[in-house]
Amino acid sequence: MVIVLMGVSGSGKTTVGKQLAADLGWQFVEGDDYHPPENVAKMAGGTPLTDADRRPWLKALRQRIDAACAADENIVVACSALKHEYRDYLERDDPACVRYVYLRGSEDLFRARLEARKGHFMGANMLQSQLEAMEPPVGEVTVDAAPPPARIAADIRAKLGA
Repeated sequence: MVIVLMGVSGSGKTTVGKQLAADLGWQFVEGDDYHPPENVAKMAGGTPLTDADRRPWLKALRQRIDAACAADENIVVACSALKHEYRDYLERDDPACVRYVYLRGSEDLFRARLEARKGHFMGANMLQSQLEAMEPPVGEVTVDAAPPPARIAADIRAKLGA
């Protein structure tokens, strides 16, 4: 199974993802690591990514997800997966293998986290563009992003029966 923790920057995808993967004994995959250097430079400079910019990133992530599904490998992936079409693309080859968990919260919460974060290319100045692009999932697991990571991970495990 592949669990994709999705949401805007600052929602806790990486922090919760690492906690969830540790709790389950699964591997954690950081989606940001799959961005080409041009994307990282763009975001670090305050320029939102376009759909065209995201294509190579999504392709690389899909290859990782497909490999996990083919090998019956259990992984937790942190990936914004902002739009329905991105999620459809990521799960296209094996939809039954991929589960999305949406980390939902307030703009104020996410902004505060981003302003406190050090050493990451995605700054608080980019949050608005992600909020505008976000298409909340329908029929997927949704959890509150505000509680402590261990509580969010426990909520996810309970909702997925994992």
